[in-house]
Amino acid sequence: MPTTPTPRSYASGTSDVPLLGDTIGENLDRAVRAFPERDALVDRPTARRWTYAQLAADVDALALGLLELGIAKGDRVGIWAPNCAEWTLTQYATAKLGAILVTVNPAYRAHELEYVLNQAGIRLLVAADRFKTSDYAAMIEEVRPNCPELERVVLLGSTAWDALLTAGRQADPALLAARQGELAPDDPINIQYTSGTTGFPKGATLSHHNILNNGYFVGELLDYTEQDRICIPVPFYHCFGMVMGNLAATSHGACMVIPAPSFEPGATLAAVAAERCTSLYGVPTMFIAELADPDFARYDLSSLRTGIMAGSPCPAEVMKEVIGRMGMAEVSICYGMTETSPVSTQTRTDDSIERRVSTVGRVGPHLEVKVVDPATGRTVPRGEPGELCTRGYSVMLGYWSEPERTAEAVDAARWMHTGDLAVMDEDGYVAITGRIKDMVIRGGENLYPREIEEFLYTHPDILDVQVIGVPDPKYGEELMAWIRMREGAEPLTAEAVRTYCGGRLAHFKIPRYVHVVEEFPMTVTGKIRKVEMRELAVRILGL
Repeated sequence: MPTTPTPRSYASGTSDVPLLGDTIGENLDRAVRAFPERDALVDRPTARRWTYAQLAADVDALALGLLELGIAKGDRVGIWAPNCAEWTLTQYATAKLGAILVTVNPAYRAHELEYVLNQAGIRLLVAADRFKTSDYAAMIEEVRPNCPELERVVLLGSTAWDALLTAGRQADPALLAARQGELAPDDPINIQYTSGTTGFPKGATLSHHNILNNGYFVGELLDYTEQDRICIPVPFYHCFGMVMGNLAATSHGACMVIPAPSFEPGATLAAVAAERCTSLYGVPTMFIAELADPDFARYDLSSLRTGIMAGSPCPAEVMKEVIGRMGMAEVSICYGMTETSPVSTQTRTDDSIERRVSTVGRVGPHLEVKVVDPATGRTVPRGEPGELCTRGYSVMLGYWSEPERTAEAVDAARWMHTGDLAVMDEDGYVAITGRIKDMVIRGGENLYPREIEEFLYTHPDILDVQVIGVPDPKYGEELMAWIRMREGAEPLTAEAVRTYCGGRLAHFKIPRYVHVVEEFPMTVTGKIRKVEMRELAVRILGL
């Protein structure tokens, strides 16, 4: 008898729920009509609150204020600030105008700011005066002479900001209604700069249709309703905060809760307890920090039901604690990238713990994913590794003003090539095994750091671990483990790690080098910077 061929690593997300055909402004207006008196936004650091009706009033005032300044459809408006209520107001006000919001990373220094201002052609920049050790106002003044398209800067909390809202409150609302009538869901509405590991960052250009639908369907898979209250300690300048957080909330009439300007474990836990949040977001390192907070037991987290863990793989032990100690039984793992608005795959609320720690779930509604051989582009059989690609409503319009770089990432059939190595199982669940660039080739063996990290997490003294490849004259590459120790534990040596792994991991998977650290190099969004770790490792080891 002929054997049945293994199905290909391809899946499409069927759904009875149609895509939204709104602009972001229309969708917000619909939520306001349905839930005018429900909480929409809570800014904990300033003790300010907005119902949906109040949020709409301030968003419309800001939009009309910007309109009075001459901001036209398609103009780029930058925002450079940590998480705050004004950030959210600016997000929705620019969407109502059809201005393209350019989200600037709060960690940028002057030369990075200058690049983004010029590359996007920003006309107006909304910015915090300062945050932590960053003097934003001084950096703006430093680069302003080199940014000819930047006409105006409005600092949050300044008289210029107040004047913008005052002018908007006195303007004719019919002007905004007329502008909204000119907008289409496929218009570009957001540029987000993705941290390039080489060269300057690229500006992923996203439409209303891209990000509104992604926020909405992420929320649908979390069973969001107007009863939900979402604690958002992840940055707004990134899709995790502004799409999976804000847009998932407003498209369901749910409440957005800002615990602090940037991540603080105690402030996050306090916000969940005080606001009776039902959902909490974070990358695994944030959840690890919350669970390790010395006052953890004091906070009443009984309102929590769900949430999202994304950004990097979740260790099994952390997932068990998030469910057991934080009560987040329906926590979801999401996988994606800025260029796909961002989420492509997601675990469902009833998936097993095993599925949630070993995979990034199944394809989202109205999307397609496939795993291809990076060399040939052919879809591989299920169970075989290859590059993950995604297609559908979520794929960006392109990189701003960079058609060649767009063509390198999005092929002629509109598949976004993620650069991530993945395996799809027979049920369509996808496991990310690493970056194509992260794979370590030691003496001809393909090694996947994720597998080794998962094993090392079982060591009782290891709080967190990252495995990288470093140059080696004999094998081409050798493995190095960067380890964060649990409080009170003695630092591990390479010999101790070898002993622990002996007989349980193949000899070629045991790290040759061990480096104990307090923190890993990270991006502002909490992603580990393995590129920087490799550069540092070469110096540390004298290679």
